[in-house]
Amino acid sequence: MTSVIQRNSGLVQRRTEASRGAAAADKDKALGEDDKSRKEDQDEDEKGDSKETRLTLMEEVLLLGLKDREGYTSFWNDCISSGLRGCMLIELALRGRLQLESCGMRRKSLLTRKVICKSDAPTGDVMLDEALKHIKETQPPETVQSWIELLSGETWNPLKLHYQLRNVRERLAKNLVEKGILTTEKQNFLLFDMTTHPLTNNNIKQRLIKKVQEAVLDKWVNDPHRMDKRLLALIYLAHASDVLENAFAPLLDEQYDLAMKRVRQLLDLDPEAESMKTNTNELLWAVVAAFTK
Repeated sequence: MTSVIQRNSGLVQRRTEASRGAAAADKDKALGEDDKSRKEDQDEDEKGDSKETRLTLMEEVLLLGLKDREGYTSFWNDCISSGLRGCMLIELALRGRLQLESCGMRRKSLLTRKVICKSDAPTGDVMLDEALKHIKETQPPETVQSWIELLSGETWNPLKLHYQLRNVRERLAKNLVEKGILTTEKQNFLLFDMTTHPLTNNNIKQRLIKKVQEAVLDKWVNDPHRMDKRLLALIYLAHASDVLENAFAPLLDEQYDLAMKRVRQLLDLDPEAESMKTNTNELLWAVVAAFTK
């Protein structure tokens, strides 16, 4: 009798352990599926990227503007300087460091609202932290348009020249060198030597170009609020910096025309109206307004 009870208790124990094991397996499977779904939700363009090759908006715009072999931007491009400052503002906004002041009862326009420091936590990027420090310490606050000009050094006020971020393109290029995308060379231009940064990792740049192309071709959603905010900002800022054409140059004529048509659709949007929609970033649209007004 005792042996029967022992066998029965052993059977119950094995069944209990089996049920626990099945429950644990189901839980692990559910967690695995959650992890998989979260992983799939990440930006597809970051697949295969190491931490070192994830680029800021400034680096992406500069990379689009650089000549691959020569390693410098066009001498005739006088837009990229202000465009890169716009990149900094949006990058800081997307990272939760900056925001626009409240619009108020009368609803101020985007370009009249001041930029406010939301968080002064370091970003890990020297230039972004430098810009953030200026914005945080400036009283009274300035507008988006003013900050683009001040950070570019485009001011008539000698007391505000210290806001200028110097050697931005060279510093960004050095970042890209450290990330293994560019290299550093010296080139002789008749009267002077110039440091250049030719492309060494073409895969990164081609992936960037493909991402921009697909955003307005194969993956076009015809609604800026369904687009990834960072990608939307990249298209606007690449256009403002006069480097978007470089991403579309390899396209066939029909694809090029379609891509430019859709970019024009984005440029024709009213930033004021778009900024009032849900799940939007007001500072992003304020920068867009500054470049498209």
